[in-house]
Amino acid sequence: MFDALSHPYRQRILIFVSEHNPQDEDESSVANLEREDDEIELTQVELYHVHLPKLADAGYIEWDADTHTIRRGPTFDEIAPLLRLMAELTDELHEGWLIQ
Repeated sequence: MFDALSHPYRQRILIFVSEHNPQDEDESSVANLEREDDEIELTQVELYHVHLPKLADAGYIEWDADTHTIRRGPTFDEIAPLLRLMAELTDELHEGWLIQ
């Protein structure tokens, strides 16, 4: 779990899926993960070739590369309590460790 959360992009993906993708809701677009300060080309390469596959392999997300959509994976519930704890302790965590 800590490996999955060790990179800000993976944190962003998991938090996004946690907040915007209830189990009964349809998939969410990967484009919703991008931020203004991101270098779009670099972000997309890293997302598609590193971060999304890593989270999908762990089962935290289901990712469809053809439709560019993600949703909660079969093991998402294992990491959800840690995500909630991180959100609750945002002020106490080391600055820069948790992205918002």
